[in-house]
Amino acid sequence: MDIRKFSEVGILDHYDSVVIGAPMIFGWHAVARRFIRRNRKLLAGKNLAYFACALRLTKDQKETTNSIPLFIDPGLVSQPQKTGSLNIKERFTTIGHYLTPMLNSAPDLKPVSVAFFNGKLDLRRLKWWQVLFVLGVVQGKPGDYRDWDFIKRWSRSLSQVI
Repeated sequence: MDIRKFSEVGILDHYDSVVIGAPMIFGWHAVARRFIRRNRKLLAGKNLAYFACALRLTKDQKETTNSIPLFIDPGLVSQPQKTGSLNIKERFTTIGHYLTPMLNSAPDLKPVSVAFFNGKLDLRRLKWWQVLFVLGVVQGKPGDYRDWDFIKRWSRSLSQVI
């Protein structure tokens, strides 16, 4: 197993499986989406799994997963304040709002698993306008909320499908 930053990834030929992960910052991080688009031909014959880290995920009654197994950190999920009507914060944090850009990066590629983990918010790593959005709309609070046991369980589950 190799763990690399996107900028450090070289040849993918000798890998059967690839796990691609990134934080949710105005959707799945642009670097992850670009990596998938640029490497879609090389990724086409591989077992793929995606993950994203976020601070909030709103359960929406209308969600569909396109039959892709989802693993969602229970500490991340919240119910809408009002059943059947999502406020602006909730609309930006639904499973569909997060999942769609992940899958649209390369619609012809279908991951065998997608996971959503609780994340870490360090305001010093964001641009000023991202800070405003995260604090104002998403109402994220700085801190480390990752559940390493849940992350390990998901990574172990991948051995069953990859």
